[in-house]
Amino acid sequence: MSTKEELLEEVDLKTQKERENEIVLYNDDYNTFDHVIETLIYACDHTPEQAEQCSILVHYKGKCTVKTGPYDDLKPRCSKLLDAGLSAEII
Repeated sequence: MSTKEELLEEVDLKTQKERENEIVLYNDDYNTFDHVIETLIYACDHTPEQAEQCSILVHYKGKCTVKTGPYDDLKPRCSKLLDAGLSAEII
């Protein structure tokens, strides 16, 4: 018979496995809105409207989650953002 603590631990581990990763894009003083928008369309398969909204959020809030999903899908997308000179990370 499992203890309450063991059951909670099991649920917590399952939740961690199911949690999706995120690419977070950070604001900088170098890239133009157009460059950010074009890169989000290319790297994250955003629509022009999504990319524009994300670029505005990044500009005013300092950061924005631009894509969620499995790590294996996000890794090459984040690399494309970084290669384009943007500041991003997977969390």
